[in-house]
Amino acid sequence: MILPKVRDSRFVTFRRGGTLTDSDHELLALWAASCAVHVLDLFELAQPQDPRPRQAIEHARAWVRGEVKMMQARAAGGHAMGAARDLRGVARYAAYAAGQAGAVAHVAAHELGAAAYAIKAARAAAPEGEVDAAGRLECRWQRDQLPKAIRELVLDDQRLRNDICWSVFDC
Repeated sequence: MILPKVRDSRFVTFRRGGTLTDSDHELLALWAASCAVHVLDLFELAQPQDPRPRQAIEHARAWVRGEVKMMQARAAGGHAMGAARDLRGVARYAAYAAGQAGAVAHVAAHELGAAAYAIKAARAAAPEGEVDAAGRLECRWQRDQLPKAIRELVLDDQRLRNDICWSVFDC
């Protein structure tokens, strides 16, 4: 569970009664895609013939460019989740990160899911004894990628949803 029970209006676009601008929604999608692509190789090493997570990330970016509709990006995200279904550990988390990134076009709050699953993937890939350090390193890397326009929004979202995101944002 990475979404709150009550939707945060800051992650709902103006058209739907929230306060999120289209440009910030697009920045959230691009940041989520960056988080997911950063760990994508952890999936592709385990499942080199399965293109679904990479396609979800590509669709998220294509949605921002106006090349695909929201429904296409969301569907690609769902297919990436399907790639994760029968897997365990690092490959599963990396595929889920890509799936969450694809879903940002539909629900902006999925941005934190992409980041959280990417941190879980980095932790799962780390050698014993380095798990916590790997998670903190990935978290800090993600924060370094945040565009200024959405930085405070995402950092506050991490603070508010850290508990339901496995406390991975303690970095």
